[in-house]
Amino acid sequence: MRWRAIAPVAVLLVLVAVLAYGLARDPHALPAAMVGKPAPEFELARLAAPDDTLRLASFAGRAVVVNVWASWCRACRSESVVLAEVARRSGVPIVGVNYKDDPERARRWLKRFGDPFVAVGLDRSGDTGIDWGVTGVPETFVIGGGGVIRDKIVGPVTEKIMQQRLLPGLQRLQSEQR
Repeated sequence: MRWRAIAPVAVLLVLVAVLAYGLARDPHALPAAMVGKPAPEFELARLAAPDDTLRLASFAGRAVVVNVWASWCRACRSESVVLAEVARRSGVPIVGVNYKDDPERARRWLKRFGDPFVAVGLDRSGDTGIDWGVTGVPETFVIGGGGVIRDKIVGPVTEKIMQQRLLPGLQRLQSEQR
């Protein structure tokens, strides 16, 4: 008889605990299989000069941020200004990977919403995105001077993420390089 009274209360407590756990988690903190592993090399045509090639290897030995974006991505618009501020405040180059996009639309998008990138590579097929484990855009990767992925941000880089996560992480990387 006691179990009939206790069982619903126990089930309710378990459900409340699961709900509280889910609500307390950061939706940007998804498991990132690539973090801690060497960044996959890429060789992409440059958006600004399609006959020229952009290689991740050209940034070897220093920290770099790689941002995967597209002109059709609404969330990418909001982070453009924030990424420019990250570059300005940290001095770390931000490389863009334009994902499954039309180059002309991407150029117009950069003119309209701002260009925070030192260079943009075209990943028209999406193969580079697959190599990097991209599940959607935008996604941002922080690469250490040793070529290892140190952080991955899923979704747009917001002011809060910049202040609390991205800038402190880049400062740690820069102090490690000294």
